[in-house]
Amino acid sequence: MEPVILKPLLHRNQECLGFFFKKNVQIEKAVRKVPDVKWSKTHVCWYAPLSETAYLNALKHLKDKAVIDNSPLKVYLQTKKKVTATLPEPQKNKVAARSAATRPLAFTPAWQLSPANLAELESFVQKLQLKAYSPSTVTTYRNEFIQLLKLLKEKPVYCLSVDDLKRYMTYVLVTERLSESTAHSRLNALKFYFEQVLGREKFFWEIPRPKKVQKLPKVISEEKILEGLLNVPNLKHRTLLLLAYSAGLRVSEAVSLRVCDINSDRMQITINHAKGKKDRVVTLSRGLLPVLRDYYIKYKPAVWLFEGTGNDHYHTRSAQQVFKEAYKKLGLPPQCSFHSLRHSYATHLLENGTDISYIQKLLGHNDIKTTLRYTQISKKDIGQIESPLDKLLRNKLL
Repeated sequence: MEPVILKPLLHRNQECLGFFFKKNVQIEKAVRKVPDVKWSKTHVCWYAPLSETAYLNALKHLKDKAVIDNSPLKVYLQTKKKVTATLPEPQKNKVAARSAATRPLAFTPAWQLSPANLAELESFVQKLQLKAYSPSTVTTYRNEFIQLLKLLKEKPVYCLSVDDLKRYMTYVLVTERLSESTAHSRLNALKFYFEQVLGREKFFWEIPRPKKVQKLPKVISEEKILEGLLNVPNLKHRTLLLLAYSAGLRVSEAVSLRVCDINSDRMQITINHAKGKKDRVVTLSRGLLPVLRDYYIKYKPAVWLFEGTGNDHYHTRSAQQVFKEAYKKLGLPPQCSFHSLRHSYATHLLENGTDISYIQKLLGHNDIKTTLRYTQISKKDIGQIESPLDKLLRNKLL
């Protein structure tokens, strides 16, 4: 009997099972009986969506007509399993859920890594975890590292030289038009691999970094902040936005607050394991206290102040959607987001006379330079400067 090779392939944004065989009328008739099977001109083969059902149907219809070679499929599925295992648990669960439903294209090229590069990916993630990097950082570095591994195919990543990496970074910046911020993230991931995993000291000194775009924070006026909050009918949503603005919280910090983090005796909020794994204490607004008490009486949160589904806290994406709904009718610039509440908090403090060093501590910034950005957009000093046009017009009218 003639062989039929079952191979994974990517077709029209789907992960598919390809049937590859020499021209044979009997085999072709059997393959066409597999449910959902179609012909691909691109891959010159018959294919079906990759699933256990499709595989079992293939065995059923071909068992007496051909010899089935599923070794390429086995290698692919084993690699896929190992690559997925390098994700932190929260992301791993999301990928599993999405794979069952939609089988996204985005992860598939990484499931075809060579054995050598797969081993390096596993070592890379293990080193990040041993150094106790946060799950979000592990995910970011992992995904950036995989972009290089996918291009290398069979070439081991540990064989790359400084010149190879310079050419690679030129390629992603010029050809792929990678943004400056993503390029920095990619370089950080590669730097970690070559210096921390392989132990190549000062390996990246010769590779220049692209200059970052210095974007100013997007700030909402005090009037618009209040107008947006007054239009939120849902008590939970209103409390979330009020709390975030009143204490200058990041969205991740706001949703992951616990009930025990609110200390009304000392009028303080404790932020645990914030960015950079730093704890800090911020002021609890006296104006917010009655709202928090009403919220607690109505919702009776047990552990998380803002509870989500199951035993988890409210999701960051849900919080961002709450912000969009509250402020979408106020004509804010499209770049404004939940994080704009934090920028607005810092700017308004500065305009109201708060010392910049105190604002730095409240925001949890390591470097005062990060906080000094708000002086560039504050109306406290710049707002007092008169445009020469105003003087000319005033003199003309006089």
